[in-house]
Amino acid sequence: MTTWTADELERIGTADELDIAPQRSDGSLRKPTTIWVVRDGEELFVRSWRGSGGAWYRTACASHAGRVSAGGVTKNVALAEESDPAVNDRIDAAYRRKYGRYSTYVEPMVAATARATTLKLLPR
Repeated sequence: MTTWTADELERIGTADELDIAPQRSDGSLRKPTTIWVVRDGEELFVRSWRGSGGAWYRTACASHAGRVSAGGVTKNVALAEESDPAVNDRIDAAYRRKYGRYSTYVEPMVAATARATTLKLLPR
Protein backbone atom coordinates (compact mmCIF):
# COMPACT_ATOMS: atom_id res chain seq x y z
CA MET A 1 0.00 0.00 0.00
CA THR A 2 1.02 3.53 -0.66
CA THR A 3 -0.26 6.70 0.97
CA TRP A 4 -2.26 9.53 -0.51
CA THR A 5 -0.28 12.54 -1.65
CA ALA A 6 -1.26 15.93 -0.25
CA ASP A 7 -2.55 16.89 -3.70
CA GLU A 8 -4.68 13.73 -4.02
CA LEU A 9 -6.15 14.21 -0.54
CA GLU A 10 -7.03 17.82 -1.30
CA ARG A 11 -8.50 17.14 -4.74
CA ILE A 12 -10.51 14.06 -3.76
CA GLY A 13 -11.45 15.35 -0.31
CA THR A 14 -12.89 18.60 -1.66
CA ALA A 15 -14.68 17.05 -4.65
CA ASP A 16 -18.46 17.06 -4.25
CA GLU A 17 -18.75 13.55 -5.63
CA LEU A 18 -16.62 10.49 -6.22
CA ASP A 19 -17.12 7.72 -8.77
CA ILE A 20 -16.41 4.28 -7.35
CA ALA A 21 -16.05 1.15 -9.46
CA PRO A 22 -15.62 -1.86 -7.16
CA GLN A 23 -13.76 -4.87 -8.52
CA ARG A 24 -15.82 -7.98 -9.27
CA SER A 25 -14.68 -11.50 -8.42
CA ASP A 26 -13.46 -11.98 -12.02
CA GLY A 27 -11.20 -8.91 -11.71
CA SER A 28 -13.33 -6.64 -13.89
CA LEU A 29 -14.71 -3.37 -12.55
CA ARG A 30 -18.39 -2.63 -12.01
CA LYS A 31 -19.84 0.37 -13.76
CA PRO A 32 -18.93 3.40 -11.59
CA THR A 33 -21.45 4.63 -9.04
CA THR A 34 -21.41 8.28 -8.00
CA ILE A 35 -21.28 8.73 -4.21
CA TRP A 36 -20.10 11.22 -1.59
CA VAL A 37 -16.61 11.19 -0.11
CA VAL A 38 -15.24 12.77 3.06
CA ARG A 39 -11.79 13.34 4.43
CA ASP A 40 -10.65 12.79 8.00
CA GLY A 41 -7.07 13.93 8.43
CA GLU A 42 -4.94 11.94 5.98
CA GLU A 43 -7.69 9.43 5.19
CA LEU A 44 -10.67 9.29 2.82
CA PHE A 45 -13.97 7.56 3.54
CA VAL A 46 -17.17 6.61 1.74
CA ARG A 47 -20.50 5.10 2.79
CA SER A 48 -23.46 3.50 1.12
CA TRP A 49 -26.56 5.68 1.36
CA ARG A 50 -28.63 2.51 0.91
CA GLY A 51 -26.77 0.72 3.67
CA SER A 52 -25.60 -2.83 3.08
CA GLY A 53 -28.23 -3.22 0.33
CA GLY A 54 -26.30 -0.99 -2.08
CA ALA A 55 -25.06 -3.06 -5.05
CA TRP A 56 -21.74 -1.21 -5.32
CA TYR A 57 -21.19 -1.72 -1.58
CA ARG A 58 -21.84 -5.47 -1.71
CA THR A 59 -19.31 -5.81 -4.55
CA ALA A 60 -16.80 -3.64 -2.66
CA CYS A 61 -17.10 -5.80 0.46
CA ALA A 62 -16.61 -8.99 -1.53
CA SER A 63 -13.41 -7.82 -3.22
CA HIS A 64 -12.10 -5.00 -0.99
CA ALA A 65 -10.71 -3.44 -4.19
CA GLY A 66 -11.73 -1.02 -6.88
CA ARG A 67 -11.03 2.25 -8.64
CA VAL A 68 -12.12 5.74 -7.65
CA SER A 69 -12.21 9.01 -9.58
CA ALA A 70 -12.77 12.48 -8.13
CA GLY A 71 -11.30 15.94 -8.48
CA GLY A 72 -9.34 14.90 -11.57
CA VAL A 73 -7.67 12.00 -9.72
CA THR A 74 -8.21 8.36 -10.73
CA LYS A 75 -6.73 5.74 -8.43
CA ASN A 76 -6.90 2.01 -7.77
CA VAL A 77 -7.79 1.47 -4.12
CA ALA A 78 -8.17 -1.12 -1.43
CA LEU A 79 -11.40 -0.77 0.55
CA ALA A 80 -11.14 -1.36 4.29
CA GLU A 81 -14.21 -1.67 6.49
CA GLU A 82 -14.19 0.84 9.35
CA SER A 83 -16.10 0.05 12.53
CA ASP A 84 -14.33 2.13 15.19
CA PRO A 85 -17.07 4.26 16.84
CA ALA A 86 -14.67 7.19 17.38
CA VAL A 87 -13.70 7.22 13.69
CA ASN A 88 -17.34 6.92 12.66
CA ASP A 89 -18.24 9.87 14.90
CA ARG A 90 -15.64 11.97 13.06
CA ILE A 91 -16.94 10.73 9.70
CA ASP A 92 -20.50 11.70 10.71
CA ALA A 93 -19.24 15.19 11.53
CA ALA A 94 -17.35 15.36 8.22
CA TYR A 95 -20.51 14.44 6.27
CA ARG A 96 -22.50 17.08 8.14
CA ARG A 97 -19.82 19.74 7.54
CA LYS A 98 -19.30 19.01 3.87
CA TYR A 99 -22.83 18.17 2.78
CA GLY A 100 -24.98 19.97 5.36
CA ARG A 101 -26.67 21.98 2.64
CA TYR A 102 -28.34 18.71 1.57
CA SER A 103 -30.03 18.01 4.91
CA THR A 104 -32.53 15.56 3.38
CA TYR A 105 -29.63 13.35 2.28
CA VAL A 106 -27.13 13.94 5.08
CA GLU A 107 -29.27 12.47 7.84
CA PRO A 108 -29.51 9.05 6.12
CA MET A 109 -25.71 9.18 5.59
CA VAL A 110 -25.11 9.44 9.33
CA ALA A 111 -27.84 6.97 10.32
CA ALA A 112 -26.87 3.55 11.69
CA THR A 113 -27.55 1.72 8.40
CA ALA A 114 -25.15 3.90 6.40
CA ARG A 115 -22.68 4.27 9.26
CA ALA A 116 -22.30 0.47 9.30
CA THR A 117 -21.03 0.65 5.69
CA THR A 118 -18.12 3.04 6.27
CA LEU A 119 -15.17 2.16 4.03
CA LYS A 120 -11.70 3.67 4.14
CA LEU A 121 -10.08 4.24 0.74
CA LEU A 122 -6.45 3.09 0.65
CA PRO A 123 -4.41 3.90 -2.47
CA ARG A 124 -2.76 0.94 -4.22
